[in-house]
Amino acid sequence: MTPAIQTAKASYRSLLRELPRRTLNAPTPLQTRIRDLYNQQPSHTTTTTSQETKEDIYLRRIDEANQFAEYAKAQRVYAELVERYNPGMTLDEEERIRLTARRVGLDLPIEADGKEGKNN
Repeated sequence: MTPAIQTAKASYRSLLRELPRRTLNAPTPLQTRIRDLYNQQPSHTTTTTSQETKEDIYLRRIDEANQFAEYAKAQRVYAELVERYNPGMTLDEEERIRLTARRVGLDLPIEADGKEGKNN
């Protein structure tokens, strides 16, 4: 197995690791598209400054995929850290106020519903 193929497999696995998890066994359209991109053979193109081989183009595309995998990993870690250090970020205003009061040792009074207030 050539080093380019080994690098491509490692790159492919790192990309798949960073994709959101799904419980279904079938691959997602994004996973299918990524697999198709890895299976494509690079077309032979020439640039104005130098002659690039198919292997050079292939390695450059793999390097771009690795950069994207690193970016996706950094974004995932960032989201986890934001959630960890700001746990009330996703709460609604009422729940946030209640938890803030409990943090300092207070309980909010129980609000009476409109129906209960009329009967009393």
